[in-house]
Amino acid sequence: MHRFSEPVAMRELLREWRIARLRVAFVPTMGNLHEGHISLIERARGLADRVVASVFVNPTQFGPSEDYAAYPRTLERDADFLRAAGTDVLFTPTIASIYPFGETEAWVDVPSLSGILCGAVRPGHFRGVATVVARLFNHVAPDVAVFGEKDFQQLLLIRRMTIDLGFPIDIIGAPTAREPDGLALSSRNQYLSVEQRAQASAIYRAISAVAAAVKAGSGLCGQAEIASKSLQEKGFRPDYVEVRSAQTLQAPSPNEVDLVVLAAAWLGRARLIDNVRFTRSSHTLSITERKTTIQ
Repeated sequence: MHRFSEPVAMRELLREWRIARLRVAFVPTMGNLHEGHISLIERARGLADRVVASVFVNPTQFGPSEDYAAYPRTLERDADFLRAAGTDVLFTPTIASIYPFGETEAWVDVPSLSGILCGAVRPGHFRGVATVVARLFNHVAPDVAVFGEKDFQQLLLIRRMTIDLGFPIDIIGAPTAREPDGLALSSRNQYLSVEQRAQASAIYRAISAVAAAVKAGSGLCGQAEIASKSLQEKGFRPDYVEVRSAQTLQAPSPNEVDLVVLAAAWLGRARLIDNVRFTRSSHTLSITERKTTIQ
């Protein structure tokens, strides 16, 4: 596995690969890797001849009261993970190589997606995500990039940014990796105490119940409210539980069938996010929704 901390030398290797007509896949990460990240590498290997992974803890996506300084840095362990998974290049850029004129100079934003859901409670977060991913794309120039569906809002935002800015990159979403009890794998799960970890999978059960109820014909808002209240009763502090269009993350139109239920909730000092995408049949629209559709 090749390792680069500056982009110039990495670009020379990537240029040789392109001359040889090798397809390059890219998996950007913030490190502190787990099996969920490795599943992204495995997905990337199935899509390309060579895989580049980056480890960069991006300061611009952390808010003033968030855990940038405390975010775990486990680079050598991460490198071992990536090497074992068959990664061809590990890119660990310096802050100066990503932000040569400082962290506040030039930005990328996707307003229709950056200010809702997680963006509403983490102002500036998605502007930081879009900015760093665009800069990484410029350095790596991959043919395809793989992101986890656990961060569903991030996936849609990056996909829209890529199209809007004309990056010739295919954006692929990889299924959420889960523990046996359903908890989505996340670097922040390590913040959970033993007792909290035993309780944490309730967020997945709650949103799965919402998806099942809506598919069966129940109203959207009522089911989301029930799930939010249930999580509160179990000791969570929900930021939101919402059913949205899986294409736009806006409130779904009355006859829309491609939906996603998303949730973000605190359990102790861990902020957990999860989602379940589902399709409802037009035959299970509620009576109110059917009337609206007919009108």
